[in-house]
Amino acid sequence: MDHAKEPSPTRAWWSRDTVAVVTGANRGIGHSVAARLAEHGLTVVLTARDGERGEAAAAPLRDRGLAVVFRRLDVSDPASVAAFAAWLRDTVGGLDILVNNAAVSFNEIDTNSVEHAETVLNTNFYGTKLLTEALLPLFRRSPATSRILNISSQLGLLNKVRNPSLRRLLLDEETLTEGKIEAMVSQFLAQVKDGTWAENGWPKVWTDYAVSKLAVNAYTRVLARRLQSGGERVSVNCFCPGFTRTDMTKGWGKRTAEEVADFGARLALLPPGELPTGTFFKWRTPQLYSKL
Repeated sequence: MDHAKEPSPTRAWWSRDTVAVVTGANRGIGHSVAARLAEHGLTVVLTARDGERGEAAAAPLRDRGLAVVFRRLDVSDPASVAAFAAWLRDTVGGLDILVNNAAVSFNEIDTNSVEHAETVLNTNFYGTKLLTEALLPLFRRSPATSRILNISSQLGLLNKVRNPSLRRLLLDEETLTEGKIEAMVSQFLAQVKDGTWAENGWPKVWTDYAVSKLAVNAYTRVLARRLQSGGERVSVNCFCPGFTRTDMTKGWGKRTAEEVADFGARLALLPPGELPTGTFFKWRTPQLYSKL
């Protein structure tokens, strides 16, 4: 997908009855994606860990006449995920699109501390996986195909992994499993605790964040294959927005959250006939994770 072939749906397959859930959406990319999807005419469930901030982010969108509902959600808290899934089932009736955007990082642009590695992995990887699995039964499997879009990062691509055994593990898609991905994450966290992580070939830049996105990318491929083999009409893709000006980057970046949201929303709304699964979108160019 290059600049000449940007996704620009001309015939909407969606309506106000189409429900999109966007996590970590009280600010930054998440908020901009939620706003853009609502502007396209969907009903959006905007989520955030902080109830006050989340409601404050949703209210101006509702004031514009957009169909936006706020619901508190902490993806790293199993009880919060379970409560959210129950509310979505009983109150909304299900969903059609899930944008997994919630993520944390504690590194400055020019630093690489792993002091908060457990929190980063619990939110960015385990939280994404926990919520996705909890909501999978609630997708409505419409003829347009339900979609999951994981906001990821090229920091978590295989070309950032220097450990040969890790590369082999992640490249072997026929044998790669969720259990092996979680074992990789556990190995990293154990090495963080015993101080050996730096010498074991993990990504060099924002290491804990990169490992969390490495795991998300791998999980996306495994989940896409699992759903395809089961005949499930749910696509699962990753989107790396690149270096974006948000609070996470302390305002540094090549593009704005609004620019990212414009393209991210187009990916989420691709026409059914053009919708892939198991694909990593690196800004405006789709590339298979397994080929990088």
